[in-house]
Amino acid sequence: MVLSGAAAAVFLGGVPGLVAAPVAALTTWVVVERSEPAALRRDRAVARRDLPHVVGLLADALRAGQSPTEALAVVVTALPGPATARLAEVVPRLRLGLDPMAVWGEMAADPALGRLGSAMARAHRTGAPVVPAVERLADELARSAHAEVEDRARAVGVKAAVPLGLCLLPAFVLIGIVPVVAGLLTSLGL
Repeated sequence: MVLSGAAAAVFLGGVPGLVAAPVAALTTWVVVERSEPAALRRDRAVARRDLPHVVGLLADALRAGQSPTEALAVVVTALPGPATARLAEVVPRLRLGLDPMAVWGEMAADPALGRLGSAMARAHRTGAPVVPAVERLADELARSAHAEVEDRARAVGVKAAVPLGLCLLPAFVLIGIVPVVAGLLTSLGL
C-alpha cells in the first residue's frame, strides 16, 4: 500500500503526485482486502468438483437406511477433501440436536455446498422424504459436471487451433509455396 502511494508520487511528481499517492494507497488497500486467497478459491473449486460424488455417496447411504446425520458421517469419513471438510462441521451440530433447518440453511449459503443445503432444508421443511431429493440432486450434479467436462474438452480444441495454425502455416509456406515460386523464377530465368 505504501509502495503504491510512493510509486504514484514518484511517477507523477510534484503536486499531482502528492494528491495521487494517498488515492493509490487507499485503492491498493481496498483491492487487497477484497481479494480472495488463492487457496480458498482452489478449495472451493475442488469442493464444487467433488460435490457430485459426495451427494451420490450420501444418496447411497440414505438409500441403505441411514439417518441423514449418520449418512453424512459416513460420507465425511469415506471421502476426504474440502467438500467433506465443510460437511464435517455439520455432523456434530446435527448430533447435538441443533435445529436442522438452521444447520441446513447455513449450508445453503455456502457457495460450493449450497445446493445440497437447500435440498436438505427443503426436504426437512416440507416433510418430504430425503432420499428422492438427494438422489435427484445427485443426478443433476452428475449431469452438470459431465456437461462442464464436455465444454472444457471442446474449448481445448478451439484454444489449440491458433498455436497449431502458427506452427503449420510457416511449414506450409516453406514446403509448399517457396519451392513452387523458386521453380517458376528459375524457369523464367530471373
